[in-house]
Amino acid sequence: MTQLEQANRKRELEIAGRKRSEALVNGQKEVLEMIATGAPLAESLTALLLRLLEAQSPDLLGSILLLDPDGVHVRHGAAPSLPEEFNRAIAGQPIGPCAGSCGAAIFRRAAVVVEDIAIDPLWADYRESALAQGLRACWSTPICDAAQRVLGTFAIYHRQPGRPTEHHQRLIAITTNFAGVLIRPFEARNSFRELPG
Repeated sequence: MTQLEQANRKRELEIAGRKRSEALVNGQKEVLEMIATGAPLAESLTALLLRLLEAQSPDLLGSILLLDPDGVHVRHGAAPSLPEEFNRAIAGQPIGPCAGSCGAAIFRRAAVVVEDIAIDPLWADYRESALAQGLRACWSTPICDAAQRVLGTFAIYHRQPGRPTEHHQRLIAITTNFAGVLIRPFEARNSFRELPG
C-alpha cells in the first residue's frame, strides 16, 4: 500500500468514526426527547436499541428483558431485530445461575459474556432455540436503579462467536445507562404491565 493510499485509508476511517459519533449523539437526543415527552416504555426501549445500538453496529442484535415484579422471571421489554419465535421462547423464563446470559446476569448481578452459545453450559436449556435462529454469542449486563436493585438486563446477540470489542463495550455502557433511565420511572409506578408478554 502506497503512502497516499495509507493516508486516504486513514482519512476514510476518521470520517467513518466521526459519522458514527454523530449518529450516536443524534440517537441519544432522540431517546432523551422520548423520555421528556413520556413515550410508552416499549416504544422508548425499541428506539433505544435501534438508534443507539443497532444503528452503530448493524451486525449486533439488542434485547432488553425486565425483571418481573415476582423477582424470579423475566419479561420481554424490547428486541426489535431478534426473531419473534426466540423472543417468545425466553419471555417468562426464570433467572438462575445457568439461565442463559440474561437470566444469569440478573441472578449474579454482574455482566455475563458468552462467547459461543453452542458450547457454553449457561445456554444448555436455551441452546437449541438460539442456534435455530442463528444466534451464536450473547453478552448481557444487568440494568439497575439508583439503589443498585436489578430492573432487568440489556443483551447483545451476535451471529458469530466472539467477545465484545472496546467499541462494543462503549455501546453496552451507554445503552445500559439509557435503559435504566427509561425503566426507572415505570418501575417506580409498577407500570411494566403496559408491556406485552
